[in-house]
Amino acid sequence: MNAPNEHAHEGVNYDGIVGPALALGFAVFIFAISFGVLCVNAGGSVPKAMAMSLLVFTGASQFSAVSVIAAGGTAVSAVVGALLLGSRNAIYGVAVAPWLPGSLKYRVAAAQFTIDETTGMTLVQNSPARKKRAFWVTAASIYGFWNVGTLIGALVGNSFDTQKYGLDVAFPAAFVAMVAPLLATRKAQLAGIGGAVVCLATTPFLPIGAPIVMSAVVALIALVPTQRKTQSA
Repeated sequence: MNAPNEHAHEGVNYDGIVGPALALGFAVFIFAISFGVLCVNAGGSVPKAMAMSLLVFTGASQFSAVSVIAAGGTAVSAVVGALLLGSRNAIYGVAVAPWLPGSLKYRVAAAQFTIDETTGMTLVQNSPARKKRAFWVTAASIYGFWNVGTLIGALVGNSFDTQKYGLDVAFPAAFVAMVAPLLATRKAQLAGIGGAVVCLATTPFLPIGAPIVMSAVVALIALVPTQRKTQSA
């Protein structure tokens, strides 16, 4: 009698992946609705809101850009701030790259979906096959929920009073929620405090959006690994 194929079940085993992926997708759904509303209220349109979510697809950067524009900042400040916030995704790319082998086109496609949630779900899995599977299942869930939420928010945006329903503080709340888990180390905490101090100190003197850029630069510099020279005995 032939022994059962031990790898047969591995190809269809999504236990512990689909449920958490859907939960993450639903969690970002609420933020996506807020983004759609804020984008339209900031002067954007439904197509513009959807273009950002479909092509940029990184919540912190999207919220940052819209909040700067809504406050009267320049497009340059909005873009630079968004790029700095999105730069962390490059680090995530290095972390997940070994588990997503393939052609250049495949890797470019994967880069679009390399965000906090997909990286986290990938790295906690215990085998290469599950890591790859978790990445794409989570990517599909987050991307779908995020864009549907953005569309709903953008369509109803003009009928919402953002201050009445508290959506004017959606970006700060969402940003704190996304940043808080990253402040687990002493170095990250000091970088965050340094960036906050710089932002508060420069706000009265710099154009809208520029303090965010300055604080992000300070935080990035603070997080650059330092090489300690060791002296030989």
